[in-house]
Amino acid sequence: MSLLIGTFTIGFILSLLALGVFISFRIFAFPDITADGSVTLGAAVAATLMVHGTSPVLASLAAFGAGMIAGACTGTLYTRFKINSLLSGILVMTSLYSINLHIMGQSNVPLLSVTTLATQSEQIAVKLMKGATTFDLAGWEVSVRDASVLAAVGLVVTLTGALLYLFLRTNLGMAMRATGDNVQMIRALGVNDSNMIVFGVAISNGFVALSGALLAQYQGFADVGMGIGMVVWGLASVIIGEALVGTNQLGTTIVGTVMGSVLFRLLVAVALRWGLSPNDLKLITALFVFCALIVPQFLRKKRLRIAHA
Repeated sequence: MSLLIGTFTIGFILSLLALGVFISFRIFAFPDITADGSVTLGAAVAATLMVHGTSPVLASLAAFGAGMIAGACTGTLYTRFKINSLLSGILVMTSLYSINLHIMGQSNVPLLSVTTLATQSEQIAVKLMKGATTFDLAGWEVSVRDASVLAAVGLVVTLTGALLYLFLRTNLGMAMRATGDNVQMIRALGVNDSNMIVFGVAISNGFVALSGALLAQYQGFADVGMGIGMVVWGLASVIIGEALVGTNQLGTTIVGTVMGSVLFRLLVAVALRWGLSPNDLKLITALFVFCALIVPQFLRKKRLRIAHA
């Protein structure tokens, strides 16, 4: 049960990353590789601030802001300096490696003796449970800490997803979506499409950095290499979510992205449970993404053949 709860917790945390990738890849069709660096940036900023006594909430918000700055840099390289979108992300991602090392002052910052959102949620739950550290759930012994962190992360993801949905339905949000759909039309309406792209990529990386901040607080450390391959994870979550719920409605697409992240984490957990070596995790992740890309196309072609038969 602890493994299952932990899987759901990490799936929910990384769903924030998936939402960020959803904004850049699906709304703007912007292949943003900055996400690999922004995850670590969020973790580095939050961890460093908490070590120096900042509250976990403020540290997490600061991580979101740092991610927005990184995303704005990528968007500016693309729109103002006319650098290829993929190369813009690679340049910022590469720069962030050194920046993250400077922020942390070392390659790893432990948070075991620091108050984090995870420890705060555990303290609240223990008080509600009158000092108990475990409880029975359908015959399974569940740790109060694990359950409380899952509940807290679930609440954060729910509120974040709802705010994103409401924002994308505002005039500014619809202008961002229109920029991704038809840039000529949005220019004809007098909207600066370059500013929309910069702002959208900034928000995207803000979500990614927030995910990194929460992941560091859950795992108990921030590491300079924790962001490697994360953009692949986010893309896989988006694709799986679209396969589950489709892309017709904005709200269902956001929910599907969260579901895709959790399901993808479950697949990884099952693979590890079956004896997969942790050294092969990135390889299996790439294979899962490959399947997520190919299977929907195969099913679509199969349905078309059946319809024309």
